[in-house]
Amino acid sequence: MIKSYKFKRHLANGFIYLFLIVMGIIWVSPFVYLLMHSFNGDVGGVGYQYLIPRKWSFQNYIDLFSGVGGNASLNYPRWFLNTFIVACFSCVISTISVLMVSYAFSRLRFKSRKKFINVGMILGMFPGFMTMIAIYYLLKAMGLTKTLVALVICYSAGAGLGFQISKGFFDTIPRALDEAATIDGATKNQIFWKIILPMSKPIVVYTVLTSFIGPWTDFILAKIIMGDNRDGYTVAIGLQLMTDATFKTQYYRQFLAGSVVVAIPITLLFLKMQKYYVEGVTAGGVKG
Repeated sequence: MIKSYKFKRHLANGFIYLFLIVMGIIWVSPFVYLLMHSFNGDVGGVGYQYLIPRKWSFQNYIDLFSGVGGNASLNYPRWFLNTFIVACFSCVISTISVLMVSYAFSRLRFKSRKKFINVGMILGMFPGFMTMIAIYYLLKAMGLTKTLVALVICYSAGAGLGFQISKGFFDTIPRALDEAATIDGATKNQIFWKIILPMSKPIVVYTVLTSFIGPWTDFILAKIIMGDNRDGYTVAIGLQLMTDATFKTQYYRQFLAGSVVVAIPITLLFLKMQKYYVEGVTAGGVKG
C-alpha cells in the first residue's frame, strides 16, 4: 500500500515536472531565437530560413549604433539615450514620492488619513490608459507635447498612488524607534531620512526597480505624447517603427539587436538587486 502510494506520488510529480519543463522551453524559446539571430550574419530580409544561424557576426549591433543598413534616419542611440534620461529622472522622482507618501500614511496620524488611503486604492484600480487622451490634451494646452519633460511628468506625477507595498513595509518597523528619536529631539523629517530609510534598503530597491522599469518599457503613453517627433522617441517606439512595413526589410536584423540591447540594463539591475527586490515584496505584503 505504501509502495503504491509512493509510486503514484512520484508519477504525479514526474508529470508535473515534465509539464513545467515543456512550458519553460516554450517560454524561453522566443528569447533564445531573438538572441541567436541578433548575431546572424546571413544576408536576408524579414525572417530566416534556418533556426540556428549559419554565420555569426556582430555586424547587426555595429549597424544598429552606426545607422548603417537602411535608407531611413532611424537613430537608435538617440532613442536609447532618451529612454535612459526619462527612466532615470522618473525613477528618482517616483521613488522619493512613493517612499514619502508611504511613510506619511504609515507613521503620521492626521484627519481624513483613512479616506485618503481609500481614495488612493480606488484610483489605483483604474487602468492608466483610460486617462491618456485627457493627459495628452492637458499637455498640449501647456505646450509640452513631443517633449521628454512631458514623459517624466506623466510617469512620476501619480507615482505616490503606488504606496501600498512600501506602506506595508514601514508598518513592520517598530514605532519605538520613532518615539526614541523624538525624545532625542529629532523631527519627523530627520526620522524619515536618517533612521527609517537606512533600515529600509529592500523596499527602496524594490521601489527603484519598479519606478525604472515602467518608463523603460512603456510604449502606448510615449507614442501618444511624442507623435511623429522621431528625435524624441524612446526605444520602445523606435523598435516598433523598425518593424513597420516601410522599414522592416532593411531594419529587421537591427530590430533583433536593439531588442537585446534594451533588455541588458533591466537584466543587470535584477541580477544585482534580486535579493533586495524579493525581500521588499515579501516584507511589504505583511500588513496593508
